[in-house]
Amino acid sequence: MHFVNKEPSQKRIDFVDKLNSNKILRVPGAYNPLTAKLIEEIGYDAVYISGGVMANDLGFPDIGLTTLQDVSTRSYLISRVTNLPTIVDIDTGFKSCKETIETFEEFGISAVHLEDQIERKRCGHLDNKELITTDAMVSKIKECVAAKKDSNFKIIARSDAKGVEGINKMIDRCKAYIDAGAEIIFPEALYDEKDFEKVRKELSCYLLANMTEFGK
Repeated sequence: MHFVNKEPSQKRIDFVDKLNSNKILRVPGAYNPLTAKLIEEIGYDAVYISGGVMANDLGFPDIGLTTLQDVSTRSYLISRVTNLPTIVDIDTGFKSCKETIETFEEFGISAVHLEDQIERKRCGHLDNKELITTDAMVSKIKECVAAKKDSNFKIIARSDAKGVEGINKMIDRCKAYIDAGAEIIFPEALYDEKDFEKVRKELSCYLLANMTEFGK
């Protein structure tokens, strides 16, 4: 029998402890509560809720059509059935970063990631992505950081700039995102180990790596 007895605050503490262990954390994706239960039973480190899979499961392409209500409701249902920390893809922050962070923190999530694409975004592994400016993304990150109440709730900044501006400009963006308060960086759609090695050497923070079996 599966028992859930950890409070959201404890799950966030657990996530911080796991980050501080300096081990590679394995975080499979779950698009429903049953999958999250299996992830915990197998023994993984956390649960990841992908915006792409969420959109597809709701019958949408991953181009920014899901809403805060869509994603937060499903994320709450997933996070409540597991003692593992839950990380959620919040696309571009929906209409209000403040409301988005307040909602996901209240719903027991441990971390979210926000991306630097325009509002009508595209899946990170599609071509023809369009970015907002670095300053605009910095403002969004600062709004997210200011909105959270629990210091252990992590704001992850995702950059899709590699395929648009090149890896060096992506790294410059990510440094600005760290200065704005992001504690984890998600460099999306890198091509190989050399890209990750370069990013690792340049950035002094935790990294999230999307090891998808398709796409980039």
